[in-house]
Amino acid sequence: MRLLIVEDDPKTANALKAGLEREGFGVTAALTGEEGFFLLSARAFDLVILDWMLPGRNGVEVLKTLRARGFTMPVLLLTARDSVDDRVLGLESGADDYLVKPFAFPELLARVRTLLRRAGTVELPKMTAGDLVLDLESRRVSRAAKRVELTPREFDLLAYLLRHREQVVTREMLAQDVWRETSRITPLDNVIDVHVAHLRRKVDEGHPVKLIHTLRGVGFVLREEARG
Repeated sequence: MRLLIVEDDPKTANALKAGLEREGFGVTAALTGEEGFFLLSARAFDLVILDWMLPGRNGVEVLKTLRARGFTMPVLLLTARDSVDDRVLGLESGADDYLVKPFAFPELLARVRTLLRRAGTVELPKMTAGDLVLDLESRRVSRAAKRVELTPREFDLLAYLLRHREQVVTREMLAQDVWRETSRITPLDNVIDVHVAHLRRKVDEGHPVKLIHTLRGVGFVLREEARG
C-alpha cells in the first residue's frame, strides 16, 4: 500500500510516516500542496492524508483541484477546525473522511484501513521472505510454518529489515527508526548488535537458508542466502 501525507509540519509528518511504516505501509511525505501534486502526477498512491492548513493553497483548495483533475483515491482530511460547517465543507469538497487534531494514532490507522477497504484496496498485512512470514496485525512470526517467539523490539527490528529487504540498513537508521533515539550522547551500536544477534539466532538457527546478514563496518541486510 502506498500512502501520501501532505502535511506542512515536519514533526507531525515524520511521526505519521514512521507510525504508518511500522504498520507495513509505504509512505511518502510532502510539505506543500504543490509538492503533493507533483508526487501524485509521478507515482500511484492508494490513499492521501491531507492537512487542511497548508502554506499557499489550503487543503480544501488542493482537494478540489485533485477531484477536478480526476484523482479518485480516498482522501483523509486532517484539521484543527471542528465545527459542523467545517466538516461539511471538507466532505463536500471531496474528502472521504475527516479527522480533527489532536488525534490518537490508532484512530487514524483505523480510518485509513476503513477507507482502503471501502475503496476495494486489498491490504496485505503480512510480509514474507522465503519461508519466513511476519503478520503485522497479529504481530506473529513463523518460519517453515513454526512459530518464532520474539520480543516486541525484535519484532519491530525484523519488520524494519523486511521493509528494507535486499537493502543495507545501517546502525544509524535502526537507532533513529526502530529505537527512536536520536539525541543520545553514546551510540546504540552495542545494543543494536546484541538485538540483531538474538534475532538472527531465533530466525536463522537450524535453517540452511540464512536471512539476516551482517556487513562488517556497514550494517545489516535481509536477503535469502544458502550456506553450505
